Amino acid sequence: MIYLDNSATTFPKPSSVYNAIFNASRNFGANPGRSGYTMSRISGNEIDNCRKTAAKMFGLDNYKNVSFTLNCTTALNMVIKGYLKQDDHVVVSCLEHNAVMRPLNKLEEMGIITYTKAKVYPCDDEKTIDSFRKAINKKTALIICTHASNVWGIRLPIERISALGKIYGIPILVDGAQSAGIFPINMKKYDIDFLCLAGHKGLYGPMGTGMLLTNHSDKIDTIIEGGTGTDSMRLCQPKKMPQKFESGTQNLIGICGLNAGMNFVMHKGINNIYNHEMNLILYLYDNLKELNNIQLYMKRPEKGMFAPVLGFNVKGYISDEIGKILDKNKIEVRTGLHCSPSAHEFADSLETGVVRVSPSIFNTKNDIDRLINVIKNIK
Repeated sequence: MIYLDNSATTFPKPSSVYNAIFNASRNFGANPGRSGYTMSRISGNEIDNCRKTAAKMFGLDNYKNVSFTLNCTTALNMVIKGYLKQDDHVVVSCLEHNAVMRPLNKLEEMGIITYTKAKVYPCDDEKTIDSFRKAINKKTALIICTHASNVWGIRLPIERISALGKIYGIPILVDGAQSAGIFPINMKKYDIDFLCLAGHKGLYGPMGTGMLLTNHSDKIDTIIEGGTGTDSMRLCQPKKMPQKFESGTQNLIGICGLNAGMNFVMHKGINNIYNHEMNLILYLYDNLKELNNIQLYMKRPEKGMFAPVLGFNVKGYISDEIGKILDKNKIEVRTGLHCSPSAHEFADSLETGVVRVSPSIFNTKNDIDRLINVIKNIK
């Protein structure tokens, strides 16, 4: 079986991740931060070790400003619904995932906020920045921006968008679900206010892991309250990080796996991982471009300007049909709209969806050759 759906979830995971998950399930069985006995303290230390790894990887000075969530979607909802107030305006890119668009749409339907989509111009950062600038108005309270499109791989200049926001006094929320582990992200260098991440994608952690990183937790109200193991006599939610956003028992086993995944990425080197995956995408693109029955929606992706993701279609088919053909040949890809209709509106592929190929560090040129050969034989 050839797995090429790593933008959804990376598979396989590094052996170190499997070992960490197994070790945690066998040896760290107590609730972290809930008691003073040895196993509970050890469990809490393991979680803090993961926070420290994340802080180091993403340029955050205080590791306690890392909160663990169920996934990136949960983290995004926490910021969007906890930060925005009545009559606020939001600027988003035209490539956002439904993890951003559905919460915004819900708040707009409730009459709380309005939002404007800023058009993105692939490989033209100047026009993209100007588009964001024109979308800002006097009520704009937040800029939300994906770092890389999960459908087209287009990389947005988040550091420049953040700088633009700072000129107007507007914070930025970055959706790093598709970019973490693929592109370097430094919150301090890029001046990112809120960073939301998925643990199970480019960070090679297990499903059920996500993170919210911020130095501005005081600006976000909670949308979930509950037991944190601290200040239990008080009925109000703790104000300090990380407990403010971590109600209930955490996914200790998953967090241990995530820590191992992030260490794997840092050991391999983000640039090395990116170059390996991007070379496979460029090889695939160049071969598909030679076929008359293939529809490609983007120009040849430039290194550094695109994440290693390629969306395409076979003319005369809808994407789901191609997915079934590939599945019969033991090649697993993602088809459809990828939970991002905004991205499909951008490229006029809303009616058909696209076949999406996204390799990982574990894929090889032979995997791509096999995919190309199957596609060549589709009549």
